[in-house]
Amino acid sequence: MSFDPATLTYDASGLIPCIAQDEGTGEVLMMAWMNAQAVARTLETRRVTYWSRSRRSFWIKGETSGHVQHLVDLRVDCDRDCLLAVVRQDGPACHTNRRSCFYTAIRDGGEVELMRPEA
Repeated sequence: MSFDPATLTYDASGLIPCIAQDEGTGEVLMMAWMNAQAVARTLETRRVTYWSRSRRSFWIKGETSGHVQHLVDLRVDCDRDCLLAVVRQDGPACHTNRRSCFYTAIRDGGEVELMRPEA
């Protein structure tokens, strides 16, 4: 059975959220946006490609930093309006040089930093 990115449910801007998860640990690394072409490019190249809303252009994760996301599996949620990219991550996933973008917890009414930037 062939997959067509047009069968996904995109928002009014033509975007769908994609959560990146580490294949080995199950850790949630980041969330970014894709459009249909980014989905197709990701499946074709096996390098996760997102759509930058601020730059209005594609970005291949790790293209400039070297912190590449190698696609292991791309999964579609039950409503077809969110993707899960299971990845093999080279280096930190976050632009702050942390393993995950989710490095801040809200606890007891305050924010707690869970991890420091990698050296």
